[in-house]
Amino acid sequence: MARYEFKLPDIGEGIAEAEIVAWHVKVGDSVGEDQQIADMMTDKATVEMESPVAGKVLEVAGEVGDMIPIGSVLVVIETGGEVAAPAEEPIADGMAEVPEALEELVPTTDIEADERRATGERRNGEDRREEERDEPDRRVGEWRAQGEPEPKAETQAVQASPAVRRRARDLGVDLAAVKYAGDRVRHADLDAYLLYHGGGAAARASAPQRRDETVKVVGLRRKIAENMQETKRRIPHFTLVEEYDVTALEQTRAMMNLDRGALPKLTMLPFLIVAMAKTLADYPQINATYDDEAQIITRCGAVHMGMATQTPNGLMVPVIRDAERRDVWDIAAEILRLAEAARTGKASRDELSGSTITISSLGPMGGITSTPVINRPEVAIVAVNKLREMPVVIDGELEIRKLMNLSLSCDHRVVDGWDAALFMQDLKKAIESPLRLLSMR
Repeated sequence: MARYEFKLPDIGEGIAEAEIVAWHVKVGDSVGEDQQIADMMTDKATVEMESPVAGKVLEVAGEVGDMIPIGSVLVVIETGGEVAAPAEEPIADGMAEVPEALEELVPTTDIEADERRATGERRNGEDRREEERDEPDRRVGEWRAQGEPEPKAETQAVQASPAVRRRARDLGVDLAAVKYAGDRVRHADLDAYLLYHGGGAAARASAPQRRDETVKVVGLRRKIAENMQETKRRIPHFTLVEEYDVTALEQTRAMMNLDRGALPKLTMLPFLIVAMAKTLADYPQINATYDDEAQIITRCGAVHMGMATQTPNGLMVPVIRDAERRDVWDIAAEILRLAEAARTGKASRDELSGSTITISSLGPMGGITSTPVINRPEVAIVAVNKLREMPVVIDGELEIRKLMNLSLSCDHRVVDGWDAALFMQDLKKAIESPLRLLSMR
């Protein structure tokens, strides 16, 4: 029997250490040659470590989250005979984390209509409760003065509005146990019942209490945490929000999709990226990076657009190179290509680094506004908020228009508020005039 020490190889790019993000073996396990034994993460990617020999695991270097120096022993394996030292080989680029495609930016008219109807119903219920706000306290006082231990249950079928039934169901209250006057149970009756019971009904009906869960911050999540902390510590952010009327742009997008043939389907995102990339030609101080240690600002000639992409394990930023030289179809195809490369684990390090400005979008899940955090060492980031239909007064007439807010966060050490405001206004001209946008050079 022989002991084989598998040392962490040089992963490249001057990396001095790597983090253990997953073990696939433990002490006592048998491993085969080329079997995956661990995942190691550097600043750029996650690399799979494979055993060069077959045998039994005797020792492992540490736990998940530990940093292991390059050249130190990662695993000790007991083999059946002498094993030659492995030749130095470069390790191929790879990612264990799999980003998902960016969500489409689509109108949410039907959803919002449902929300408006639900909101109207809730408001009606709230109005009724406001009118009867003194009733619960009065009724509880009467019950207690009369010495009743609790409201008496009604034997007949209980009448109540859908809103009251839904509220009672959410609170875990049996309407048959609620005392009421008149022909049906109202919100005030339900309020009185809850006051009489001191909120006990809701507590009894709540879900079983979940236990505390301890989650160790490792791998990609650790990198995100470190980068966000360093970004907020170093960069004095300011955020400017502007409202954009995208009604005409949405009409143009729909028309272009009808005649697209074999071309990729256009979402709102390619149009926004093209508009940003073209407009940035006049704002080099925004399409820039800042090395605050060397005190050097680099105004980038090309626009390498980072796309903030959510994955099951955290945020990643694939990059569209030379976005200013591409049209909307090319941008749309590149978004799909990068998403596919990420899903299959084929995205290279170059495709995950080198961005000069970032765009972030949650699609229909986005809010009314946001304050995005800059992707250091960049000096600006744009967040796309939810598209919504709103009434707008145009030439004295009320119209329903499709509106969207964009949020621009800048590094105030590099970008002045005046320049940020001018950029957002020029971006507005491009986005709100599709013909202008599609003809920009």
